[in-house]
Amino acid sequence: MFKNIINGIKAYFGTFKLLSKLGLWKYFAVPILISVITGASFVALTYFFSDNLGSLISRAWVWEWGSETFATISTYLGGFLILVLGLVLYKHIVMALSAPFMSPVSEKIEAHMLGETAHSHRQTSFAQQLSRGIRINVRNLVKELLFMIPLVILSFIPVVGIVFTALIFLIQAYYIGFGNMDYTMERHFDYKNSIQFVRKHRGIAIGNGIVFVLMLFIPIIGFIITLPISVVAASTETVRILKEKELIVSKETEKIRLQEETPKIS
Repeated sequence: MFKNIINGIKAYFGTFKLLSKLGLWKYFAVPILISVITGASFVALTYFFSDNLGSLISRAWVWEWGSETFATISTYLGGFLILVLGLVLYKHIVMALSAPFMSPVSEKIEAHMLGETAHSHRQTSFAQQLSRGIRINVRNLVKELLFMIPLVILSFIPVVGIVFTALIFLIQAYYIGFGNMDYTMERHFDYKNSIQFVRKHRGIAIGNGIVFVLMLFIPIIGFIITLPISVVAASTETVRILKEKELIVSKETEKIRLQEETPKIS
């Protein structure tokens, strides 16, 4: 799996060049707007409500001594909890609402890499793509929260808490990569088979998501460039896997294969 994680990260190399070469930036206007508005909303929530949540947390300290110190810590803790929850919700909201705009991007990348294919793609409408995006991301959100809630609590244990923090990071990365890969898989697999495909290639999803999460911490620019380049990276790597597994082949490759299989008349 470690090799696949590296491949998922390496897929980001050359994404800017491909975005410009294929003229893909125009497809990201609406998703970038969704990303900026959603991201700014959660940053504002963290700023305005960290004190309120911190005040609630500080009530757990019933002693007089150290109450002021604990109150200060509680404020930062409240901000941290809102930020973590906001990051979880942010990515799923953005990826779900962006699904209809990302499918054409993935399709153009596939055509660029393979040319005309012999594969019969699933034909879906804007509404169907949006519905699938919401379904996938709601499913991933629920599963992610089931893992995250106990891990966030365990992350506050001194020393060993760093291990649980790392697990939180990797789980978030996995579900981000899952969503980005599904923009390609939507044309090839139904809902159930897409989930099975990602499970078999979870390293690719984690690698893609690692870079996604790290880029979000770039002030302002992170909310603008993260989605475009992560979708391109996930699409190129997913198409590569589909080609290697011969789940999709170009018409030229299919023609050659048929010629080789046709018995020659001596």
